[in-house]
Amino acid sequence: MEKISVDVGYKNYYVVLGSNILDELENFLKGKKYSDKALIISDTNVFPLYGEKISEVFKKAGYTPLNHVVQAGESAKCLDVANDIYTKAISEKLDRKSLIVALGGGVVGDLAGFIASTFLRGVPFIQIPTTLLAAVDSSVGGKVGINHPLGKNLIGAFYQPDAVFIDVTFLKSLPEREVRTGFGEIVKYGIIGDENFVSYLEANSAKILDIDEDIYIKIISKSVRAKADVVMKDEKEGDLRRILNFGHTVGHAVEKETNFKKYNHGEAVAIGIVAAMKIGEILKLTDSEDTLRIENLLKSLNLPIRAEGVTIEGINAAMKNDKKAINGKIYFVLPNKIGRVIIETVEDNVVEEAVKYIIN
Repeated sequence: MEKISVDVGYKNYYVVLGSNILDELENFLKGKKYSDKALIISDTNVFPLYGEKISEVFKKAGYTPLNHVVQAGESAKCLDVANDIYTKAISEKLDRKSLIVALGGGVVGDLAGFIASTFLRGVPFIQIPTTLLAAVDSSVGGKVGINHPLGKNLIGAFYQPDAVFIDVTFLKSLPEREVRTGFGEIVKYGIIGDENFVSYLEANSAKILDIDEDIYIKIISKSVRAKADVVMKDEKEGDLRRILNFGHTVGHAVEKETNFKKYNHGEAVAIGIVAAMKIGEILKLTDSEDTLRIENLLKSLNLPIRAEGVTIEGINAAMKNDKKAINGKIYFVLPNKIGRVIIETVEDNVVEEAVKYIIN
């Protein structure tokens, strides 16, 4: 078991990572002075698998667990669903010391965190990610939010959890697609800061989709530490933290253009990574061999590197509405080489050439 500290100055919390760590969750809860009711938010995929087990941990720790299950999928990240949860919280008389619990993947984590950040102007919450993608990305760092019909994550906040508990045994119940989608974000961490990590993924790609607990603890630990290091230096994306958006500008646009149905987040990020590599290549920031290297790694992990069902016009329109656009300008995180990135605005014709490249 590992405990990884995330210290943003006004708050310090731990990411607890390991196998069969629910005793650690129970001990954490016993050591806190939360109100006796805890609202566990989960979805229709995860709750039947782990809802009862997590509820029992809360009961053993002296809490009354209240469960709210949303429909699995990106559509749950909306104001209507959030309003249903507010109604549940108010009806159950939750107060400012009542704990919100995110039990699920990134959608549930973002939604539950958003509820926690806004209900009664802020109540405590913890993350229990059950997917690889959520474990290495959305559960750490405090970005919470919901979607708007015009764009993804446009309504939200920076709101840090009290703790994150990542139990790798949960990953064994994931479908193969849900395992590989996590590697869209994992590959990102190597490109933005550690070429040796990219090499490790390349060397192990043939066996990496078979869930070996020791390998996954190593991969998750490396990813979480990389993200935590950035977040601790720049919590609210003033400058440095923007490098974590590598691959996301085009990736989010691909998700929106396909109505959040054809590609899940990690798959769309993989496509966005290729687009960012291509922009770097066009601008002569990096070599074509680097683009090919990353494409081959993504393919070896069974991730898409081209997008179907999108248009140049649609992708461009979606990027203009992205929350990362400032004064109408889109800022891209671009590779200077594998292991180092820079942030630049890019001329429209260059973006268009890269988008053409990733359209199948």
